[in-house]
Amino acid sequence: MVDPASGPDTGARLARAFAPRIIAIANQKGGVGKTTTAINLATALAATEKRVLIVDLDPQGNASTGLGIERKDRRVTSYHLLTGEATLAEAAVRTQVANLWLVPANADLAGAEIELVETERREFRLKEALADPGMLEFPFDYILIDCPPGLTLLMLNALVAAAAVLVPLQCEFLALDGVSQVVKTIERVQQSFNPGLALHGILLTMFDGRTNLSDMVVADVRGFFGDKVYNTVIPRNVRVSEAPSHGKPVLLYDFRSSGSQAYVSLAGEVLRRERELVA
Repeated sequence: MVDPASGPDTGARLARAFAPRIIAIANQKGGVGKTTTAINLATALAATEKRVLIVDLDPQGNASTGLGIERKDRRVTSYHLLTGEATLAEAAVRTQVANLWLVPANADLAGAEIELVETERREFRLKEALADPGMLEFPFDYILIDCPPGLTLLMLNALVAAAAVLVPLQCEFLALDGVSQVVKTIERVQQSFNPGLALHGILLTMFDGRTNLSDMVVADVRGFFGDKVYNTVIPRNVRVSEAPSHGKPVLLYDFRSSGSQAYVSLAGEVLRRERELVA
């Protein structure tokens, strides 16, 4: 807790010292690996002794399911966080992964889209909730926001709250068109709501080394976006696909699988970029 006698300046410095880095995992296209990346990147970061929170901002609640949180146990969710019915401290629950917490989601979250339309500062609801002073009791190092597909009010809240955006991109035809739309969205949010928002990086997912198409997509994306593309590429891997049905990150389900090792590599790369971004 902040000592009242220390004065507001000291309190502000302490709050900044505890402020987590917030990264939105976003792509307007569905099925590109956003939730898989959120779960497994968070798990890999937590394994490095970082305290990590995932905010499940998708009404499907797949990040919650993938971390073993049963629907009946999702009593306080990201819906309550956005509508002001719960604080971050009330909504965050521990997961089976050490150092990893989750704000779960369920179908109620879809109602927030309608309820917030007439609300003042509706684009800033998540940002304000994550800035709750009660967070000092939860000194997270990183908050990862698992965004829904589509340019929705939920996704807009995530981009306004975030310091940076990680864009998963499936190695398939028309991949560049999809990521170009996300980049344009980021630029619009920078201009209107969040001038400090940065593109953290583009993550190539579901890479199949047996096909020429995957190689062509990788070459095209790297040629267009250069060093904004992570060196790590996430392979198409059956263990990654199986893990959510067991309520586990693939790093717990099968650590030796190629998918697990790719996410370990990604975590190292994210941490290196973080040091460069905040330097």
